[in-house]
Amino acid sequence: MNLPEPHEGAHEAAVVAGVSVAPGERKRIELPAGSLATGGKLTLPIEVLHGVRPGPRVWLSAAIHGDELNGVEVVRKVLGEVTPGRLAGTLLAIPIVNVQGFIIESRYLPDRRDLNRSFPGSSRGSMASRLAHLFMREVVAGCHLGIDLHTGSDGRTNLPQIRADLSDPETARLARAFGAPALIHASLRDGSLRAAATARGGRVLVFEGGEAHRFERHVIDSGFAGVLRVIQAMEMRKSAPPPPSEIPIESSSTAWIRAGRSGLARIHVDPGDRVAKGDRIGVIRDAFGDRTLPIKTNRSGVIIGLTRQPNVNRGDALVHVATPVEDAAPEKDQAGGSENGGIARGRGRSEPNRMEEVQE
Repeated sequence: MNLPEPHEGAHEAAVVAGVSVAPGERKRIELPAGSLATGGKLTLPIEVLHGVRPGPRVWLSAAIHGDELNGVEVVRKVLGEVTPGRLAGTLLAIPIVNVQGFIIESRYLPDRRDLNRSFPGSSRGSMASRLAHLFMREVVAGCHLGIDLHTGSDGRTNLPQIRADLSDPETARLARAFGAPALIHASLRDGSLRAAATARGGRVLVFEGGEAHRFERHVIDSGFAGVLRVIQAMEMRKSAPPPPSEIPIESSSTAWIRAGRSGLARIHVDPGDRVAKGDRIGVIRDAFGDRTLPIKTNRSGVIIGLTRQPNVNRGDALVHVATPVEDAAPEKDQAGGSENGGIARGRGRSEPNRMEEVQE
């Protein structure tokens, strides 16, 4: 799909899902998304801010996984800050994409499908496929950029980070403008919103931060500031928070450190900590404190994620380490998940299609 240039043509009303939004107007649209067993209607709420000047069209989404709450608060804060009267272009904000999953506090839709493995979807498919198709048709179509907000899953937490195709110069520019602590070059995942939107000619930044089922202030603040910086970098808004004081790390190589045996894991590092290869960062013991096994790093880098679950099985992903680009040359990729002297070793290369990786 060929997108129009962001500043092309006369500034006219924006049309979203058949609804016209005039320049300088903010409008809430309840997009029909299905029916409930009660006979009531299920809708997908979208807030449209159409600026007074021409510019890019951007979508901002959260809670594609219904238990991931940090992004919902990021969207709320952005809507409280951005006004159409001082905006160039159009912002489409969708704080809760997976409404049914959100209501029951579940990552998945009621049919147990993962919405972010269902794109681009189909008008005649499953519940997840139909919702994905609707989102692509009414939200993604015509947008130059999407910012998709996520958290860790399955009891894991993530350092605030942007995952994107950093080989594309414009995507990399916007990812750096976001200013998250880490920028991870990540391949596209089949069925994800990022893959489907990219195939349509748009660009997507995926923000990962914190864990599911809670609000975390530092993650929300990072996401909120980052979104405003990107909007400014796209010349949609004049003001934005200053860049972060610390330079973000960039990485194209990540690996999980895995449990060398089953037991109770005590991890002694936090997201954002720097580690050297061979550092002892935790221990696994049984319930009686016997059979102690140290957890050691298999590479140098920065902790970008870790499990919050003490009860682990052999081979479980414990700590996610990203090797900064400037440190990558001396490192060698490890073979997947093997052990050396009882110490769990991570997969040396990030494998985005594996479930144990960061799940956008």
